[in-house]
Amino acid sequence: MLTPNHARRTISEGRAAYGLLNAVPTPWMVEMIGYAGYDFVILDTEHMSTNPESLEHMIRAAECAAITPLVRVPGVDYASITRALDSGAQGIVVPRVRTAQEARDVVQMARYAPMGQRGITGGRTTGFGTLPLKDYLHQANQEVLVVLMIEDLEGLENRDAIMSVPGVDWVLPGAVDLSQSLGCPGEPLHPKVTEAIDALARSCRGLPVEFCALPRTPDQLNEWHEWGTRVFLLGEDRSLLFRHLKCHLASSRSGSAR
Repeated sequence: MLTPNHARRTISEGRAAYGLLNAVPTPWMVEMIGYAGYDFVILDTEHMSTNPESLEHMIRAAECAAITPLVRVPGVDYASITRALDSGAQGIVVPRVRTAQEARDVVQMARYAPMGQRGITGGRTTGFGTLPLKDYLHQANQEVLVVLMIEDLEGLENRDAIMSVPGVDWVLPGAVDLSQSLGCPGEPLHPKVTEAIDALARSCRGLPVEFCALPRTPDQLNEWHEWGTRVFLLGEDRSLLFRHLKCHLASSRSGSAR
């Protein structure tokens, strides 16, 4: 059943929210991320081949561990957005948003009337009727997060119009894809990419849109803290696991060699 959005509440109380991208698509991993203390997790269905039933179980795992489950859908697609939200996601992350019209389309797909035209259903989101439908519709509009990713030059050029669309909550830069669009593919720390992300963050000033930083170095993390950022995506579980596994093996081998 729909519950208060922990990440949204954390930010509204003036505290920073920290999340991870989930690229190891199992409920067990999602639950572990929650119990580790993260505020939100982004379940990836853009690049991961997660089936709908598994996604629903991963959302349940997030609910058990009191972490906000967001779903990155493949694109501006009604079926994908509706399926994710009907499964219980407390927000959607939409990649490659390029225009204000696409942003408006996303909001329409993710919000119920009068804010949008999302199709109405019951089921697990209403606790199978425990939460009256009218109350659920109102609460869903208040709790569900709409997160847009800016990942190319066209999106950057239209950023002010995109973020002025009512109903957009967060904006998240896709540094690796931006590097490709800006002529420096595979270099997310290139000055061109850094400048573009800084411009995107500045565009959020004075708007009810949170900039979600994805720091890649400790210095970047400190800089975004000083800038006043309140939402941080701290990488993905897959790369964290791989690095820690390699370090664990290396330290064990060096110990046995003594």
